[in-house]
Amino acid sequence: MARILVVDDEIGIRELLSEILYDEGHTIELAENAAQARAARLRARPDLVLLDIWMPDTDGVSLLKEWSSQGLLDMPVIMMSGHATVDTAVEATRIGAVDFLEKPITLQKLLKTVAAGLARPVLRASHAINARVPAERHAFEQNQPLVTSSPVMAVPEVVPDQNNSLLGSISLDQPLRDARDEFERIYFEYHLGRENHSMTRVSEKTGLERTHLYRKLKQLGIESSRKKNLAS
Repeated sequence: MARILVVDDEIGIRELLSEILYDEGHTIELAENAAQARAARLRARPDLVLLDIWMPDTDGVSLLKEWSSQGLLDMPVIMMSGHATVDTAVEATRIGAVDFLEKPITLQKLLKTVAAGLARPVLRASHAINARVPAERHAFEQNQPLVTSSPVMAVPEVVPDQNNSLLGSISLDQPLRDARDEFERIYFEYHLGRENHSMTRVSEKTGLERTHLYRKLKQLGIESSRKKNLAS
């Protein structure tokens, strides 16, 4: 489950992307302008950012440059726009964006691009970024995904116990979605108990907005905890 920051001034786009990515198990934070995006980035580093190019105050490319100059561009950023030119997309890629989504965004394209963005680290060396600009221009013109060269990242090893269980209770011989649900149930019950069932504190600890937290608890069948704390 990744923490994804969605930055777009259109409420319909924000809500649509939030719903889709939330259903995929991600934690979503929303920003409607550059100011909110800056604040969200300073609070916590997201695992990935979906950043609209055309916004009323500060455009997405300018915000991307700002993060890069401040050393804050240490997460993959995917640009979004319905009116971008080739030069704009290439400029964003040169600065450090890992990919580009053209609106209207299809479900399949969104999930594929997000998965690819989460699977690779950001290529930060300026000479390496500049070296791939011609290839990125060609890819954009041909409507192909932008491809970056990335060092291989070590994957931490997870060793199950003798019963093929994680945390002593989660079977690893079941579908991923079922195993994830079991983990999330343990995770949220742990935080509910630790924070004395205060939904405000659980929301802060888990990084979920209260509305999403209520929905997640209902989805996981943790009804009693949710009902006891609607007023907290």
